[in-house]
Amino acid sequence: MRVCPVCQLKYSDEEPRCFVDGAVLQELADPRIGSLLAGRYLIEGKLGEGGMAIVYRARHQLVDRPVAIKIMNAHLVRDAALKERFRREAKNAAALAHPNIVEISDYGEAEDGTPYLVMELLEGSSLDALVERGPMPAPQVAALGAQIARGLARAHDFQVIHRDLKPENVFVARGPNGRMIPKILDFGIARSLHDQRLTSAGQIFGTPQYMAPERVTSIDAGPAADLYALGVMLFEMITGQLPFQSQDVTGYLIAHMQQPVPKPSDFVANVPRRLEELVVRLMAKKPEERPVDAHQVEKELLALAPPEDVAEIPVTGLGQTQRHAAPTLPPTTLERWASRAVVFEEMLRRAFPQGNPPDLAISMLNEIRQTLVRTNELRGRGLGEQRKLEQMEQHAREGRQRLGHAMSTLGQDLSQARTAARNAELEVRPYLDAATQAERAYRDGHRKMLALGVMQEANAPQAAHVTALRETADALDRWLLAHGTSEKARAWISSKAGEVKDLEFQTDALRQQLEKLETQYENDRSQLEAFLRQNGRELEALDKRLTELGSGFVLPLRPRPELRDLFARLEHEGGTPHAGIQRR
Repeated sequence: MRVCPVCQLKYSDEEPRCFVDGAVLQELADPRIGSLLAGRYLIEGKLGEGGMAIVYRARHQLVDRPVAIKIMNAHLVRDAALKERFRREAKNAAALAHPNIVEISDYGEAEDGTPYLVMELLEGSSLDALVERGPMPAPQVAALGAQIARGLARAHDFQVIHRDLKPENVFVARGPNGRMIPKILDFGIARSLHDQRLTSAGQIFGTPQYMAPERVTSIDAGPAADLYALGVMLFEMITGQLPFQSQDVTGYLIAHMQQPVPKPSDFVANVPRRLEELVVRLMAKKPEERPVDAHQVEKELLALAPPEDVAEIPVTGLGQTQRHAAPTLPPTTLERWASRAVVFEEMLRRAFPQGNPPDLAISMLNEIRQTLVRTNELRGRGLGEQRKLEQMEQHAREGRQRLGHAMSTLGQDLSQARTAARNAELEVRPYLDAATQAERAYRDGHRKMLALGVMQEANAPQAAHVTALRETADALDRWLLAHGTSEKARAWISSKAGEVKDLEFQTDALRQQLEKLETQYENDRSQLEAFLRQNGRELEALDKRLTELGSGFVLPLRPRPELRDLFARLEHEGGTPHAGIQRR
């Protein structure tokens, strides 16, 4: 495919020059640039490229909103597992709706079957780029870490585990007043407890430098594995280096499983004690020895961070329309071709003043007019359906935010209940251990009496029998006292566990509401998008036909000197107002 470097019109490979301005056509390095995706996203340029996908800057034409679009690399499309991972990234992130998780507003497949997802367009840099500059001040580490934990808490509350948390997957956006707002990216290998797994036994996905010990031995690793990765990230942010060093993958995995967790203060000075203790606990080898959840991590980091850097970002869109549909589309194919048609008519009048233009030219001009009429009809219908889709997206977004806000409040209560339950277990553990030891002492004494024959009728008193009886009686007294205390302790633990269970029941209900909302949205959206895809295909075909007709119409007229001013006018009216953006 070729493109005009002046007006950005796209042509087939056979065309040598642009009919508008006569410029020599150039090979189009990336055919997606300048194209319309899903009938509404105009792709403007490339932002970045990775092994799995390319990210483009684009614009939603209905609401004139800049977005970023991630499109899977074409050579990976045949891999069903990768396509499913791509779909999962979009579905998981879109449903979470949190300021510290990148917003996914749309996803689907292009006409060629290539998956794509539409994200908010961010300004800033990756956390990885910030880490490469060296150790960060402790307050900044705490501020960024608290917000990352806040985003993780939302994901975990809805039972989505990231499984590949690392600095490269956190983008630090620039917010109001220069505030740094981290956003978690790339949920491509995240696992929802409701999803069918993509991995099987023996497969390990993730990044070894940040992988929790249980990730090596089990694919069922839970939210605590994300907390471990966060601990590694905090260590790296504080010290400017990873906690463990190795030359290969195996070395990293062994280190995470076996090597003691180093202290950040061994590498840099002036590390706050509470921050260091939190990092060490996050990287505990056993999941149960880490903080109870991301809410608890956020709470501890908030106490160490400047308040102005960690204030919660207001939830937008509740009870109001966040984005308004534009009354008209910006100038595109229809408007520019209407201007060209006027110039074409003037060309025929001037070139053939006697009123005898060639039949082929008249036929082409008539077809151009008919095509414009059809284009206008399709764009009008498409605009109406796009507005419906935008309203539907807004409704789903607001529903996610409402449920997310409710889940956040409930999640904090659940976190406190879990912490209380864990503390209760630690507090009563000595009483339970004492009861166990007392029971063991009594049973040992009872076995001793059996061995001595004390339980049988004695023929004569024996000192050993008396000692055994007294020791066993004393052990029974101690067991009786300890048993009563332990039963009270168990009842207390049971009450704490009951509080946790009640709150978990409520969170399950919210998850079910979100799942119901997403299912309904997916069903409704698919119907509208089916129409928009078909509408877009026909518009693309009409657009291509207009280019063919325009080229054929002006080719025999270009040599005429009396039409030079009209060709100049054609070039002026057919050009693009934004360099590099196709406005045909």
